[in-house]
Amino acid sequence: MTSRPPELRLGPPLRFATELVAWVATPWALWSHSVVLAIVSVVVLIGLPIVFSTPGDKAHVVIPVPGWATIALVLLQFAAAVASSWAAWHPVAGAVVVVLVAAAVVTEAPRWRWLLTVGPAR
Repeated sequence: MTSRPPELRLGPPLRFATELVAWVATPWALWSHSVVLAIVSVVVLIGLPIVFSTPGDKAHVVIPVPGWATIALVLLQFAAAVASSWAAWHPVAGAVVVVLVAAAVVTEAPRWRWLLTVGPAR
């Protein structure tokens, strides 16, 4: 197993762009329903990946988790970006976000394959 996951050159920028959309669109979509829920959504979307990460995937690991958990956190970000962009913004923006997420999923595939080989955290 390699020490770092393989990633396509566009993988990290597309993943970050998608995370950024999730961080902005989710509280935007939730704000009119519940200010508390909007704030909690930001804490969850930003905080969980900071606290829980797979050894070898990040330089600093607070609480180690297996690779599948990191993939689940990324998928949570991607799902939040798509659902929230459609709820908060014009449908054209939602469609652009769907294309962004699809591109991010394609570029994430090598990293996800590597993450699936990383066993339970120790």
